[in-house]
Amino acid sequence: MVSLHRKLLLWLLLPQLVLWLAGGVVTYRLAAGYANRAIDASLAQASRTLLRQVKPIEQGLLIDFPRAAQDVLEADPNDRLMYMVSTPPGRFILGNNTLPPPPAREPQLDTPYFYNAEIAPAAGASGKTKHMRIAALYVAYGDIASPKQTMLVQVARSSANREELARAILADTLLPLSGLMLLMSLIVWAGIRAGLAPIAGLRQAVENRAPGDLTPIKIDLAPIELRSLASALNELLASVRHHMGAQQRFIGDAAHQLRTPLAGLQSQTRLALDAVTDEALRTRLTLVHQSAARSAHLVSQLLTLARAEPGAAAALAPTQFDLQRFTQELVAQLVPRALRYEVDLGYDADQSGAIPVYANAPLLREALTNLIDNAIRYAGSGAEVTMRVSQDQGQAVIVVEDNGPGIPAAERERVFERFVRATHSGDGCGLGLSIVKEIVERHNGSVVLGDSVPRGLQVTIRLPSAAPES
Repeated sequence: MVSLHRKLLLWLLLPQLVLWLAGGVVTYRLAAGYANRAIDASLAQASRTLLRQVKPIEQGLLIDFPRAAQDVLEADPNDRLMYMVSTPPGRFILGNNTLPPPPAREPQLDTPYFYNAEIAPAAGASGKTKHMRIAALYVAYGDIASPKQTMLVQVARSSANREELARAILADTLLPLSGLMLLMSLIVWAGIRAGLAPIAGLRQAVENRAPGDLTPIKIDLAPIELRSLASALNELLASVRHHMGAQQRFIGDAAHQLRTPLAGLQSQTRLALDAVTDEALRTRLTLVHQSAARSAHLVSQLLTLARAEPGAAAALAPTQFDLQRFTQELVAQLVPRALRYEVDLGYDADQSGAIPVYANAPLLREALTNLIDNAIRYAGSGAEVTMRVSQDQGQAVIVVEDNGPGIPAAERERVFERFVRATHSGDGCGLGLSIVKEIVERHNGSVVLGDSVPRGLQVTIRLPSAAPES
């Protein structure tokens, strides 16, 4: 799939390439034309010079063509000037007898005209066929005493120099033109990047968002062409926020409505257990009490999950506070719960002094409470649960580990899903780790499950230490 950047670059550079090729062809034709004119002028001058060496006299023609003049004409071995004088035309008198006659046409006296011809090597001689440019000059001579006759003077030069001159002109023209085209291509590329930068910014703004971030996209600096797209996305986000808000309100209202009767049911079953003496009835009441407690815990988890949803979390602005002091107070509050389950809950700080974290304190409290509560519930009686906090590479690190049975590696991804439990023991409802992941991701953090040494489960949470740069 071709990107818009490449497509624009292709459509802008392709016409330049076509124009460059067309310019090369036109330049070569013009260069060849100018070279022909120069060569034709030199051939015309040479033919008239040669004509002056042939003088008509009463008895015939006087040829005054010394050897030195011939050497001058034939001095360049790569571009020898060939000549031929014939009278009447076609009857050889002087020069190279290999020059072909001019094309059949009505001769014009004293006016040279030019044509192209090929001269094959002599019989038995090696070499290639030569492409020649030939000037033909017809002149009339004679007077009253002698009849008038026509003489043909032909001078030829190889076309190789003409083509070489044309190529040189083409190269001298196209080299700076190619440089200008390269410079123009770089300018076009830079212009396209600058012009499409708002699109890249909009794409980055969408790609870098957390999955539950439903805040509107800023369109103040966007060009007019993109504002309609950004407005449509904002309308869609607003609609999603509205529906999610309605869903969260429904869950919250339902949970609040269920909390009071469930608390009353727990109180009544507890009183009934204290008063009943029949063992069979006590067993049934115990099951009812456990079900009521589990239902109350589920309602509490649903309320926490509703508060951790994107729409509700957006209303709670994060702040920077001391993670070490925060977690110390939390662990102290949860020690009585750990004692009820006969679990040793401890705390350890890898460094002294404050450890900053950028988070929403109530939501982070819910997440860590659920994490420690899970460890207490499933580690088993006599287990040890330890929380450690530290700072690493600009992030606050929270580790909760226990020496309980742990979670198999194959189940560690699934336990973050809602209502998924790794074990059927205990009275959990499968929402604890889901709430932890939901809250951590709301804070642009990460949560990872690993093995504790020598046995058990280790949960590592990483959160930003400071607010992200805008």
